[in-house]
Amino acid sequence: MCELLALSSSLPVRLTFSLRALAARGGGSGGTGDGWGVAFYQGPDVALFREPAAAADSPLVHFLESHGPATDLALSHIRHATRGAISLANTQPFVRELGGQTHAFAHNGDLPGIFEALAPGRYHPVGQTDSEHAFCVLLERLRGLWRGSAPPGLEDRLSLVAEFAADLRALGPANFLYADGEVLFAHAHRRKQTGKAHPEPPGLWMRQGHCTPDDPVAEQQTGVSLRPTHQTVVWLASVPLAGDGWRSLEEGEVVAVRGGELLGRRLPRPAVP
Repeated sequence: MCELLALSSSLPVRLTFSLRALAARGGGSGGTGDGWGVAFYQGPDVALFREPAAAADSPLVHFLESHGPATDLALSHIRHATRGAISLANTQPFVRELGGQTHAFAHNGDLPGIFEALAPGRYHPVGQTDSEHAFCVLLERLRGLWRGSAPPGLEDRLSLVAEFAADLRALGPANFLYADGEVLFAHAHRRKQTGKAHPEPPGLWMRQGHCTPDDPVAEQQTGVSLRPTHQTVVWLASVPLAGDGWRSLEEGEVVAVRGGELLGRRLPRPAVP
C-alpha cells in the first residue's frame, strides 16, 4: 500500500532519517516500488522531486538525504500503483497553483467511484489516478475561498477540508496530506494493516517533538537535521517511524498544523441512529 509522510517545523530543517525510512518501504521492506515523490516548501513555492521508480534504489533519494533543501513544511509519498500506469504523471505529490500559492496533495487509499461521484470542475488531472482526480475536486471547492489577496481564515479552510474528507470516506480509504503553502492538513481514515484482509484504522500517525541540538541522539530520533537552537517539529506518517510519542489519529480525524504546532482538528459527526 502507498505510504505518506509529512513534516511541519518551527524552523527550516532537512529531512534525513525520515526520508530514508520512507524510502526503505518503497521497494524495500514495504514492497511499494512504483514511484516516489517529495515536495519541499520554499515560501509560496515548492521544490518538487518525483520518480516513477523504487525509492529504496534511487540515487536521488540518497542525494536528498544530505543535500536536500531545508524546509519548514514537506510532504512525501511512496506509490503502490492500483490505478493508472507507472509514470511520472501518476506519481505523487501533485501540485497546482491557487491564489498565488502552490498547493500540494498526496493520497493513500482507493476511491473507485470518484470519477462518477465527484466532478473536478475547471481543474483537470494530468494522469489517470483517482488521487489526482480527488485533488482537482478539492481545488475546485477551495477556489471560492482563495479569491482575495490574503489566505482565507483557518476555520474556513479546515471546515472545507473536513467536508471534502467526509465525501471521500464514502467512496473508499481516503488518507491524505494537503498543504496550501501555509498550513498542512492531514486526514486519517483506513489502510491495509499487516495481517488484515480489509482496510482498518489507523490510517495515519502523528508525533510532535521539541528538539534541542545538544541531544546526541536528536537527529536519530527526529529524522531531521537540526539547527543550533530549540525547535518544534510535527511528523505525520502512515506508520510510526523513529522516536517515541506517536499517536494514531482517529478514523475520520482531520488536523491542521503550522510551524510544528497543532492549530485545530475536526472529528466526524456521530452517526444518527
